[in-house]
Amino acid sequence: MNNLEYDACAPLPVGHDDFNTSATIPYGCKIEHIYQAMQDFVNFLGFINMQLFIKEIPRLESMLMPANFSSLVGEFIISTLPKYCPTLVKNLYHNGHPDLIPMGMFEKNAIQHASEGIEIKASRYRSGWQGHNPEKIWLMVFVFDSNRPIDITSPKPFRFIEVLGAALALEDWSFSGRSATSRRTITASVTKSGYEKLASNWIYRTGSR
Repeated sequence: MNNLEYDACAPLPVGHDDFNTSATIPYGCKIEHIYQAMQDFVNFLGFINMQLFIKEIPRLESMLMPANFSSLVGEFIISTLPKYCPTLVKNLYHNGHPDLIPMGMFEKNAIQHASEGIEIKASRYRSGWQGHNPEKIWLMVFVFDSNRPIDITSPKPFRFIEVLGAALALEDWSFSGRSATSRRTITASVTKSGYEKLASNWIYRTGSR
């Protein structure tokens, strides 16, 4: 069991040859930029998990609630991608939308809401992605596979499965409101048409060659 857990501490590397050189990515963002940000996360997670293993503490993906770990993956990409792509910057407005905006387009690189930029989402799911509102925006989804806290007996290393990206219109979202007495979070889900746009412009896909 300890050997399996030790092996699971090392995420699988990002396959440089698994990127789609024909993918269209806006705002000067290139495949190499995305590769570097993804590999930085792999290196970060491997380092942290190894330190946790030495201290006999569960790996991050086995410790955090699934939604919190997905947020960690997404926030890491948001913070790291501009390190390699000089034409994009993290939106410095608290909870601003989208996550990444063109460098210098908005005052202090902060905007509450804009249609220019890239929204980042990380998910264990290959479809059915959700946001808070229907948005006309360029969406980039990082799909990964990893353990959850319930996977006690089956350790496996983290790996990125695919990255999809496309410009979505309002009709590519299905809005789910809530009643006046409901406490459920208001969400909007990517529809079939939105998924088809994303899948047709896939950026990274494990074992694509």
